[in-house]
Amino acid sequence: MTSRELVYKTLEFQNFEWRAPRDLWVLPWAQNNYPRELSRIYEDFPNDFDRPEPCYKKQDISKGDPYEAGRHIDAWGCFFENLHPGVHGQVKEALVNDDEWDDISKIHIPVEWLSIDISQINAQCDGSDKFMISSVSPRPFEQLQFIRGTENLMCDLMFIPSGLKHFIQKMHTFYCDLLELWANTNVDALFIMDDWGSQTSLLINPILWEQVFKPMYKDYITIAHKAGKKIFMHSDGNTTSIYPHFIEMELDAINSQIFCIGLENLKQFAGKITFWGEIDRQHILTNANTDEVKSAVRTVRETFWANGGAIAQCEFGAGNKPENIRAVFEAWM
Repeated sequence: MTSRELVYKTLEFQNFEWRAPRDLWVLPWAQNNYPRELSRIYEDFPNDFDRPEPCYKKQDISKGDPYEAGRHIDAWGCFFENLHPGVHGQVKEALVNDDEWDDISKIHIPVEWLSIDISQINAQCDGSDKFMISSVSPRPFEQLQFIRGTENLMCDLMFIPSGLKHFIQKMHTFYCDLLELWANTNVDALFIMDDWGSQTSLLINPILWEQVFKPMYKDYITIAHKAGKKIFMHSDGNTTSIYPHFIEMELDAINSQIFCIGLENLKQFAGKITFWGEIDRQHILTNANTDEVKSAVRTVRETFWANGGAIAQCEFGAGNKPENIRAVFEAWM
C-alpha cells in the first residue's frame, strides 16, 4: 500500500499489514542540535504524512520567526517573546484589556489565510502518495488566551460577557470559513488543535467546556466529514474527561499525551478513535534508555492496536535524545 492507503486503512481499523503509519514531529531545536541524526532517521523511517505548503495571494501581518529568540507578532496581532531558539515563545501583552471585551480593535482576524492558491495545494496533494493534512489549525481556546492572557480569560469564561460571546462567534465563523476552504482542496484530512489539559485534569470545568467549546469542534468535524475528509486533533495534558465527547462527535484521530493521562485510563477508548501517538516526551524520550523506549512502544501497541487505531507518532523536541527517537520507530517495526 501507499502511505495514503496505509493511513486510511489504519483510521478505518482495516490495516492488516504489519506496520503502523509513521509520523515524526520535529521542533527546530532538534534540527539545530541533531541535523545529521535527524537526516538518518528520516532516511530509515520515512514519514507517511505530509502537509502542502500553502501559497497565499495576500500577506498576513505576522512578523518575525516564532522559533527564534526575540519578539514575534502572529497573524492576529499577538506579541510573543522567546528567550530560547528552537522552541516557541509566550505572549506577554494582552490585546484586550477590558473585562467586557468591548474594545477588540487591536485584534486582526487573519482573513489573508482565505487567499490560498487552491490549485497549488491540489498539485502538491496529487503529486504525493503520502497522507496529506491541512496546513492550518483552528485553535479557539489557545487563540483566546493569546489575545486576552490566560489568567484573564479564565476569569472571563466564568461569566462570559456579551463582548466575549460576540468575539467567539466572530472567530468561530472565520475558522469555519477557513476549514470550508481547505475542505474543498485535495487534502486527505483537516487539522484542529487546542491544549486542554494540565498534568492532572482539564484546565476548565468539563461542563463549561461542553457548553462553550464542544459546539465549535462539532462544527469543524461536520465540515470535514461533509466534504469526505478525515479530521485530526492535537491536545496536550490530561484530557480524559473530554475523550468521550470527541468519540461521540466522530473525531477520527487525536494526538494527546497518553502517558500523562495513563494508558490504563484510555484503554476503554481503544477501537473507538485512532490514537495519533505519542510516546512520553516528558520523561521517556528525555531520560530513558532505548530498551525502555521500545518497551513503552510495545505497551502502546498492545493497548490500542486493533488492525489500526494507532499511529507511530512521536515528537523530537527540546531535551529528547536522538537515539530514543530512532528506538521509537524501530520498536514500531
